[in-house]
Amino acid sequence: MSVIGLPALESDLARQLVLIGHGGTDWTRPRAHSQGHVHDVVIVGGGQSGLAAAFGLLRERVSNILVIDENPAGLEGPWDTYARMITLRTPKNLNPIDFGIPALSYRAWWEAQHGAAGWEAVDKIARGDWMAYLRWYRRVLNLPVRNDTKLTLIEPLGDGLHRLHLDGQPPLLARKVVLATGIQGGGEWHTPAMIREALPRSLYAHTSEPIDFAGLRGKRIGILGGGASAFDNANAALGLGVGEAHVFIRRPLLSRINPIRFMEQVGFTGRYPALSDADKYAVMASFLGHNQPPTNDTFDRAASWPGFALHLGAPWTAVEQRDGGVHVTTPVGNFMFDFVVLSTGLLSDPGLRPELAALASSIARWADRYTPPPGSSNALIDAHPYLGDGFELTPREEGQGDALHGLFAFNYSALISLGLSASALSGLQTALPRLLRGVTDQLFLDDRTALVADLLAYDEAEFVGQWPKPKEEAA
Repeated sequence: MSVIGLPALESDLARQLVLIGHGGTDWTRPRAHSQGHVHDVVIVGGGQSGLAAAFGLLRERVSNILVIDENPAGLEGPWDTYARMITLRTPKNLNPIDFGIPALSYRAWWEAQHGAAGWEAVDKIARGDWMAYLRWYRRVLNLPVRNDTKLTLIEPLGDGLHRLHLDGQPPLLARKVVLATGIQGGGEWHTPAMIREALPRSLYAHTSEPIDFAGLRGKRIGILGGGASAFDNANAALGLGVGEAHVFIRRPLLSRINPIRFMEQVGFTGRYPALSDADKYAVMASFLGHNQPPTNDTFDRAASWPGFALHLGAPWTAVEQRDGGVHVTTPVGNFMFDFVVLSTGLLSDPGLRPELAALASSIARWADRYTPPPGSSNALIDAHPYLGDGFELTPREEGQGDALHGLFAFNYSALISLGLSASALSGLQTALPRLLRGVTDQLFLDDRTALVADLLAYDEAEFVGQWPKPKEEAA
């Protein structure tokens, strides 16, 4: 493919959308409410998952929708905020959000600007390029996104409706709410109590936060954790002039296995939901037991800096503020740093989400639905929400289902119930149809009485021929 430019690609995309029958009249039934307009679906989060879910609903002829995102336009998701990897970690040939429409794929977008030879030269997708593609995806599909809009609380109103309270804005009404809130949207980033209790906020940050590495030029920083983000942050820090970046890992050896690669190869991403709860529990206990390793190029890049140091078998056993910095005690020695960075992962639990404060006690967790064999329980798994087949939240006890009806957790907290899906590029291609089926089936079944009645009363004639023919025609 030659370099045709984006205008030509967009013209081709418009034609392909016509060919697949995109668009048309909605089939959902409008709801009236004294407090304002009722959306069929509000999607919370305008990153890759939220944008793709919106386009998927439009393909299903559900257009009374709105996407909201708390960030300014163009800064949705992690890519231009706290993500610090140079490239995505996933293979470049995945097609997570194009729904099989060639002109909507990342490759088509890339080749339209750089040509086929340029694509062949790409190893992994650059982080900034992926965000640029998402901005283009939103624009060319004309998706209904409202930025600078933060959800603070979901309030069930009964009769299948929810009031969405917003920070500084009038509330929204919705029949269905899709929480497309990414990797942190099912809980919170984890800061060990040892850090919170010993250090002021000026001396530490989580990898999920903005960090002024340029302001730490020439300084020494310590990074706690051995996952991929630890090496991303070490590389970013050293690239911005930090003098030394020390990565501390409690394990004696670096993680080398990335189970995601196996899942991609053998169909786990699409077929995982068919497993029994016992199999899911065992799979995810193993999955969570592997820290996602850095890509080889990321590790090599970080390790090439003169100021990089890696400490294995070195958990932090004590931390204290000392002489304006941070004193860290480990089994392999004591260290002084000017600042520390936490690559300590996240916790998934609906009880940690402020927007679910009115509902969290009613939401079923895995601990409510499955008891693992003795000695194999995993507290991280047990706290995850136990979701239905379409990503819907399920009730903890009988009688609590009405308040949760219409709420879908399309974020990282779906990991245990539905596998790599909602916030993993590897799983979006198969997860999106499952979510869309779940949402639209609910919309249809909620209105089934009226829809069935209208079908039974339907009497619009399609065939207008006559037999026997009138005599004048027969002659």
